[in-house]
Amino acid sequence: MDHHTDRYQTLNAQFNLLKAIRLFFESRDFLDVLTPPVVENPGMETHIHPFSVHHTFQASPSGKYLHTSPEFAMKELMSIGFENIFSLNYCFRDEPAATHHRFQFIMLEWYRKNAHYTAIMKDMEELFPFCLDFLQSKNIAVVDSFKNCRFEKATVQELFLEYLNFDLLDYLNPDDLKDYIAKNHKDVPLPVLGEKLSFDDYFFLLFLNKIEPKLKNIPYLLVYEFPHQLAALSTLKPTDSRVAERFEVYCHGIELCNSFNELTHLPTQKKRFSEQASEKKQLYGYELPEPIEFYQSMQRGLPTSAGIALGIERFQKILTGSTNPFWK
Repeated sequence: MDHHTDRYQTLNAQFNLLKAIRLFFESRDFLDVLTPPVVENPGMETHIHPFSVHHTFQASPSGKYLHTSPEFAMKELMSIGFENIFSLNYCFRDEPAATHHRFQFIMLEWYRKNAHYTAIMKDMEELFPFCLDFLQSKNIAVVDSFKNCRFEKATVQELFLEYLNFDLLDYLNPDDLKDYIAKNHKDVPLPVLGEKLSFDDYFFLLFLNKIEPKLKNIPYLLVYEFPHQLAALSTLKPTDSRVAERFEVYCHGIELCNSFNELTHLPTQKKRFSEQASEKKQLYGYELPEPIEFYQSMQRGLPTSAGIALGIERFQKILTGSTNPFWK
């Protein structure tokens, strides 16, 4: 197969996948919205890095950024009255190219007003086979293991009990988790003596090295109830504040999406953002402006809602086995 034929097939699969997604959400009475890619604040996550925008003619910084996600803008829409909405939009993150990453990629996000994140779980379980069926109807080959696959679910606590035989929720202090790793998993690379990491760092050292490789044989696994330190923009579970109401989906060990039961309490959100900003400054040596417009959205009244972000090229790669679904 020559290069042009291969690119045609890859892009044909991508364009049909985008069509399938639009049909899925429009059939469920969602509104397709478009958000500006140039923003005052691109997102506050510690380990996600934005591109800043410069004026070419004036040869000076603009003070703006390319968004890393349309999340803040979509929540602004919800704060002024929009309800169930979805967006297909290019996003931009300053990170090296890899098998599952590029600096520009297509993001699908959707939000449900007056809904719990369990409703988004149901959306995911329906979207997956809908897109598979649509691609096959267009004679686009899909990965065999996803045909009639069983959708599995597990909490983070259950995964650690199953694969590592210990209860992670008993080790929510970072020093305790570090000591556990040092004693029981000497092959996991801990930092040099004296270097202190956050709970998130120790969690991912264990998860990425010890658990994620064991997920490769599972076609579809929904992982939910992450430790509260990983809450980000999600609520804590009312009956167990040790865990956050968020989930991720893993397909053959590849993370596909990230969902939150959306936090609507502004003081809590400001506190979390302040902590993330301090960590970003400490780890990476730069700061981002306060997300004033996002705070205004929350002050206006962000309704009870749930949302999710899903990378389209990664979704395509998972469904079709494409080696390189990225346009550039």
